[in-house]
Amino acid sequence: MRTYATLALLGTLALAACGGGGAAGGGTNIVPGGGNTPSTQSVSENAISVTNSVGSPMKTVQTINSSTSPLSITRHALSITPGQCTNGFEFFTPDKNGDPNSTESQWFYDLPCTQLARDTVRIFTPLSASAETVARTVKVYAQGNATPITVRNDSVTFTNATFDKNGYATTSAGFDRVGINTLNLAGSKTINSSDETVMLPASGGVNSFCGDSAGFNATGIASLNETFGWQGGTLQPGTRTLNNDGSVTWQSTHTGNSYKGSIGSLSVNTATQNTACPIVTPMFTLLGGTQLGSYTIPISATYAGGELSNLTITNAQLANGNTLNVVTNAGQPPLSSTFISGTISTNGSQTATFAVNAFGDGTLTITSSGAQYVMNDWHVVK
Repeated sequence: MRTYATLALLGTLALAACGGGGAAGGGTNIVPGGGNTPSTQSVSENAISVTNSVGSPMKTVQTINSSTSPLSITRHALSITPGQCTNGFEFFTPDKNGDPNSTESQWFYDLPCTQLARDTVRIFTPLSASAETVARTVKVYAQGNATPITVRNDSVTFTNATFDKNGYATTSAGFDRVGINTLNLAGSKTINSSDETVMLPASGGVNSFCGDSAGFNATGIASLNETFGWQGGTLQPGTRTLNNDGSVTWQSTHTGNSYKGSIGSLSVNTATQNTACPIVTPMFTLLGGTQLGSYTIPISATYAGGELSNLTITNAQLANGNTLNVVTNAGQPPLSSTFISGTISTNGSQTATFAVNAFGDGTLTITSSGAQYVMNDWHVVK
């Protein structure tokens, strides 16, 4: 299994500041909305809505994958001594601040653990034998930068669950999960999103799951003077499969709608939590804005040791004859801003591309105008 730090040392494209905004993603200068005409603005709107539609399920799956046992963080933790650097990874229980009922996981750009790349702190509060809340903070650092470029805060509630000694929900028995999430860029709340997941008990190493989510960009895209949002869910119960090599593959088809509106016009409505699949009435829906179109996106994502190792989306069907294809570039390390590549096409002609690292940080590029937009945590942020 490839380790995070080893692969990071193989590539020079890592989480880096984009343009003057200091956002994570590629090493290129961002040209936000460069010269948008009505036609190119429409293309930009479509491309942004597409990438956000992909980002919603990807962010949810990635978060759940790193929050359950015995996967992800705990796979590393079981093979290392807490508090000691092991090949560019450190795990602490309790966290470095000494908080009760906490863990902290740190990934580094280098093997000796001197250049911090990503820091995740979990503080969990048991509510009962089968329920707990988790306050999760994820800080992302550009290489050589001691100040985080993005900070994500998740408020998570698990019910109908079982937990290990570090408060991670186990997948074998299944669980119900609700997350209220914010992504802060340069100190400003940028992405607001909410999601729920119903994870059914495992059978033969396979879980079925379903879920829904909704979210929007609170600050909007200044160059377009608009903001974008989404709502969607799992078309049918997806599957989470524990593979023979210890990796985990999530497969599901997500359907939903994308929206645009004036900045400040969107919000998320909360209804009743679901505890069974399939979901008929979603817990979270988007309010406000104008619907841009619907989408159907089949996703296959494999995680090895908590790190995205392969993402495939083939011929996702989008509004207005648009399609989306996403591949993983195996020759690139996960920290490379070209590790994952996506191509958006309209009636067979390419209209936009995006390139991100394993955590969804990178750039979206409009083919016709060359305009670029910053992506963080699988969403377009500016």
